[in-house]
Amino acid sequence: MLLHMIVDGKTIAEEIYAELGSRISRAHLTLGLISAGESAVTRSFVNLKKRVAQRLGVTMRHEELSSSASTGDVIDAIAALSPSVNGLIVQLPLPKTVHAETVFLAMPSERDVDALNYTAPEKDPLVLPPVVAAILEILKRTRVEVSGKRTVVLGEGRLVGAPAATVLKERGANVSVVTRSKGNTRDLLRADIIVSGVGSPHLIKPEMIKDGVVLIDAGTSESGGSVVGDADPACAKKASVFTPVPGGVGPIAVAMIFKNLLALAEHGQEAQAL
Repeated sequence: MLLHMIVDGKTIAEEIYAELGSRISRAHLTLGLISAGESAVTRSFVNLKKRVAQRLGVTMRHEELSSSASTGDVIDAIAALSPSVNGLIVQLPLPKTVHAETVFLAMPSERDVDALNYTAPEKDPLVLPPVVAAILEILKRTRVEVSGKRTVVLGEGRLVGAPAATVLKERGANVSVVTRSKGNTRDLLRADIIVSGVGSPHLIKPEMIKDGVVLIDAGTSESGGSVVGDADPACAKKASVFTPVPGGVGPIAVAMIFKNLLALAEHGQEAQAL
């Protein structure tokens, strides 16, 4: 009989906060956040980060820019906030008026909580992109072995698709990347593991996947004023492991942001002590 496990991201996030314990409150950390423009998805994530920061005793400095902000405006905000914070987040997506790649390159690595410039780094990077760290945490807790598994990554964005493909390949998975311009969604039907980070409402339908697939939905988008995922919720009936949106990957990724923040701060203190 096929078991269906729906991942409770909120419970896992609570366990991560418990593991961080008093270390994070004793560290007196400050997290900078830059956002430009607002959507339901952006507002949801910004508010969640603020609530968690307050709960953990982390000071949050939020620089809100307009939806017409330029690349220079965002880079200036990074430069202004960076000296007074332990970590910095540029909330994505950015407006079309901003050249995202230029912004990513302007992010100081010692403040880069989101690991925006993660490509194919050393074996043991200090921090992973929070969503990728959340995906690995889910795979570990659900005891999913990735080595040798047919794995399809939908999307190749900076925060999910590209780093997820890299990390899963490093762990021995046979990874195919599917985007609008390459690959084929028919690959989903053969996949043992699917990781999606496209941001296309309910793109993945039950008939597109096989029974027993591990389906990790890291995509978020707005539909009818609500935050929804890339996978139709009905896919949960076929998947052996399924992450709902909201409540799956998202809460764990937010916990990983604060785990990364602490790691960057502690690393900075060690570097200063040398």
